[in-house]
Amino acid sequence: MNKLSHSVRSIDEELSIAPAADAPITLPALLGRETTNVLQRMFRDPRVLQPEERRDLVMRLKNAVELAPNVAEIRVVYGMALCVDLQAQEAMEQMREAVKQAPDSFVARLKFGELLMRLRICDQAAEHTQKAAELATNDVQSDLARRQATTIRTMRREGIERGGFSGLRSRLIPRSRKSRRQENQPVLAATK
Repeated sequence: MNKLSHSVRSIDEELSIAPAADAPITLPALLGRETTNVLQRMFRDPRVLQPEERRDLVMRLKNAVELAPNVAEIRVVYGMALCVDLQAQEAMEQMREAVKQAPDSFVARLKFGELLMRLRICDQAAEHTQKAAELATNDVQSDLARRQATTIRTMRREGIERGGFSGLRSRLIPRSRKSRRQENQPVLAATK
């Protein structure tokens, strides 16, 4: 069995979230040791990667997707790296393609739901997260999907804050308060 087919065959097992805390997530040999190390650092804390490391990681994962275009999990990892590199549009396209390729992949559904949630597209995020919860095969996966669904419900209930100037204006100038000048004005009533 050649290296590529072994990598492709075992990717689902290697990227699945194992219930044991000491079972590390291993990445396929297709990515190489250096890429795997950078990915592990990214998963621990994405802010520690330098801009050139992020760009290099994105390029390596893009090459991996080109070598194995039908492997949804590689697309998911590529999409996650694109998110860390702040390329949200390309990340959405890769995640969407991963879900098309493997509609029954827990990781693809959960991560696409997370990306949509972070982009404040809550209706679609809730759908993908619900599907991920249905696809969960162990307690860890169920817990991840449940927590993500809870966050989405909270965002919907409390309103979605998208930022920008309108959000800033409403925080600085509340709408329900009358100005002091209006409160001190005498009320004039028309008489006949």
